[in-house]
Amino acid sequence: MEQNITTHIAIPQTARLECGSEALRALFPHTAQGTIYIDHASVGPLSTKVRDALVEHITRRSEREINTFASDVEHARECRARVAQLINAESAERIAFFMNTSDALNVVPSGLRWRYGERILLNDQEFPANVYPYRNLRRYGVELDILATEDGAVCPEMIERALRSAGGRIKIVALSAVQFLSGYRADVAAIGEICRQYHALFIVDAIQAAGAVPLDVQAMHIDALAAGGQKWLMAPTGIAFLYVTEELQHRIEQAHLGWLSVESPWDFFRYDQPLQASAKRYENGTINFIGILGLLASLEMLLELTPEAIERHILQLTEYLLAELPLLGIFSHVSTFAPQHRSGIVSAVLNDPTQGERIVEKLAQRSIRISLREGRLRFSPHCYNTIEEIQGALAALREIMLV
Repeated sequence: MEQNITTHIAIPQTARLECGSEALRALFPHTAQGTIYIDHASVGPLSTKVRDALVEHITRRSEREINTFASDVEHARECRARVAQLINAESAERIAFFMNTSDALNVVPSGLRWRYGERILLNDQEFPANVYPYRNLRRYGVELDILATEDGAVCPEMIERALRSAGGRIKIVALSAVQFLSGYRADVAAIGEICRQYHALFIVDAIQAAGAVPLDVQAMHIDALAAGGQKWLMAPTGIAFLYVTEELQHRIEQAHLGWLSVESPWDFFRYDQPLQASAKRYENGTINFIGILGLLASLEMLLELTPEAIERHILQLTEYLLAELPLLGIFSHVSTFAPQHRSGIVSAVLNDPTQGERIVEKLAQRSIRISLREGRLRFSPHCYNTIEEIQGALAALREIMLV
């Protein structure tokens, strides 16, 4: 089979996009239909760029080329390069694709050698996807240390104290870059440096950060990082990526292998060949090319906007929410942090949690989408949202509470 075909996704060239601009909003048809969508911490919408890339691929598969494997592999190569650019990985060779964050996070703990009594450091506000891969190791006598937090805030001092008191027994520090419930953004770089000092692996769940705030795996001393594409990256479901350093890769004894894990997979009957030198060794077999095509199209857009500009825009919107939500008088607590710890998520605890489902339903009837999580209303705007949309959502919320 010919494998060296270079085929690029046809993405129309337009004037440079800017956050909140009409040109950017035009790529999200729901904005023209009056929907105010500020629920990206749950799932992001697909832009017309993503839609067009998927339609083109499906058309080729059903009508013309049919067997698109060679060009799909090239698109995957391009997407790895974009992911590496997004997180400042050493190279695209450090990126592997998976179906979801959980699958990606399982690679490291399932492939390390464990001794009875070794520990993993977590905290009490982690999303379950960043807990169960480690909890599963208890059958080896591995123990979990759970830090108690206030509203999900995990500071470097807490990590340092835990590592110091454990006397070298903590093998992994696992942390979400942004906590899913409160929106607290950790000082990942400082924590990464502390982990390095104590010789603990630092593994980051970045699903609530990638696409919303800048990430730099090298500057942040991250050994492995995983993120699904369906939230802030606004890609299809069923696509995620894993970053792993080459040093850590050498320590992992891969728990699962497939025909594409090896150095020369098209040499079918050489069963004793070594594994691929890159992180692609973890992909095993045919990957979700449709998801990768969608992720690539979305990454092209996000990188054109730049992570720094996206962060500035999102923080302007969340700052407005933080100022206005307490004035509504319906919340007992709004998750407010110092500016360096803010993210794209703002959550507020209702005075009467029993009103949560009614509020979300009434907002949905007005085509305003937010989430209800653990008795909190969670707002999560993105790069194309505007202050006017936030104002509209707050006005609707105020009216609903008066009824």
